[in-house]
Amino acid sequence: MIAEQKYIKKTTAERRKKFAQFFTPEPIAHLMADWLLGSTHLKTLLEPAFGLGVFSRLILQKKEEISITGFDIDPLILKEARKNFPKADNLKLHAEDYLFNDWNNKYDGIICNPPYFKFHDYENKNTLKEIKKHLKIHLSGFTNIHTLFLLKSIHQLKNNGRIAYIIPSEFLNSGYGKHIKQYLLNSKTLRHVFIIDFKENVFDDALTTSAILLLAKDEFHKHIHFSNIKSINDLKEAEKIISSYPHSKGHHTIPAHTIKANIKWRQYYQSLAGSKFKHLIPFNQVAKVVRGIATGANNYFVFNKQKAEAHHIESKNLLPCITRSKDIQTPFFTNRDYQKLANNGANVFLFDGTHSPDKHVKKYIKYGEEQNIHKRYLTSKRNPWYVIENRPPAPILAGVFNRNGLKFVRNEAMIRNLTTFHCIYPCNDLFNKLDINLLFAYLLTDVAREIFDDNRREYGNGLKKFEPNDLNNAQMLDLSQLSAGDSGKILNWFQKYRTSVLEAKEDIKFIEKIDQLLRKKYLQ
Repeated sequence: MIAEQKYIKKTTAERRKKFAQFFTPEPIAHLMADWLLGSTHLKTLLEPAFGLGVFSRLILQKKEEISITGFDIDPLILKEARKNFPKADNLKLHAEDYLFNDWNNKYDGIICNPPYFKFHDYENKNTLKEIKKHLKIHLSGFTNIHTLFLLKSIHQLKNNGRIAYIIPSEFLNSGYGKHIKQYLLNSKTLRHVFIIDFKENVFDDALTTSAILLLAKDEFHKHIHFSNIKSINDLKEAEKIISSYPHSKGHHTIPAHTIKANIKWRQYYQSLAGSKFKHLIPFNQVAKVVRGIATGANNYFVFNKQKAEAHHIESKNLLPCITRSKDIQTPFFTNRDYQKLANNGANVFLFDGTHSPDKHVKKYIKYGEEQNIHKRYLTSKRNPWYVIENRPPAPILAGVFNRNGLKFVRNEAMIRNLTTFHCIYPCNDLFNKLDINLLFAYLLTDVAREIFDDNRREYGNGLKKFEPNDLNNAQMLDLSQLSAGDSGKILNWFQKYRTSVLEAKEDIKFIEKIDQLLRKKYLQ
């Protein structure tokens, strides 16, 4: 990796970030190269995100007679790359966007560490149109560019060809990923998925869990293998698996026809926490989860006291509302917390001008129309456009994004919330009547978070997300199995914990006691 080290020294981190240049560690690059070299049909090679050509360099060391094509949008890095191939007359490098070029050519081998951008760092509208035009598939706007590289490469693979890709594993367990997974299944090319979860970083600059995908266009498509790599030493086992293909198996071997694209693939390569516990029920048996209020224009609809005074909007046209996750710092949000935020100028009001005769309200509505607020996507669907979604205050809130486990909040102030939180409404009918404090006490435990984690979505940089149905369809302990005595203990500890939080002396030992009791009662 001398070439990569030299390049890093002579370029800025800002430039490398701009072009999403994260170099593949050599042990992983060797592994991926060996997959392609295992094919006797390898005569043409494509590197869609060439960089400094680490994969091509490794392959040329073992197979000189090969025609290589590379693409990269950064002309500077291609200039540096050419220095590493002084005698390579069979190398063609193109300073072009791979996704918009070379659609008609096919290759025996394709190997890639594609660019990874956060959703907001690139414009993907035209790219998605290009993919749809050639592949006839419609993809979510949240689809990341690295998976688009993968789809195009599958399209360009010759019969008996092979593909090796290393990409963030988030698509395996995210919403947009179902379309990618369906394409993989339909193509019958996916052979092995290695989930990399190093304690140290895979890439120097990127904190992300990655996956190595090995694909082949051959007849061995009846099973898909999944294996976990947690250390560099585990790569040796992966080398054996690759060298013995097609007779090798992974840690988990799944019949391809049983694999479903619309579920999280975590269950195919990981033991689920919920399997350790007995008496599990779907969470939606005891509560319903829906997203918070979506305004379509927060800057317009969200107010603080100063803004209300400036526009002369009275309190009867302002709904108390939680607008930011960071405004709630503890598991209990009280009226006192709300008043403190309001008095400190926080944005804790939501404009509601429905049916108001007030002249200042009408003036503010007209101002919104002058700003074309009424023409935005969500507002244009409402009649009138400034009406607020009917979302009553929820007694329990759940955080949407998290890195340190699910964030649950007891909304004692009973005020509304925007989409920064999901709303949890406990069921209260003849068949499902659960003490809300007992439910909330459970939600605060590690047991609850572990079981919910089975249904999480994953994004880059360790970010986890739960959509409402991820929680609705998740499992939880059936708390009706608790004896009256155990329920009483839990509620007693819960009240002591609540008191400690409200007195700013949080004592987590009470939640730990609840967790221990639940494990004792419910572990298999």
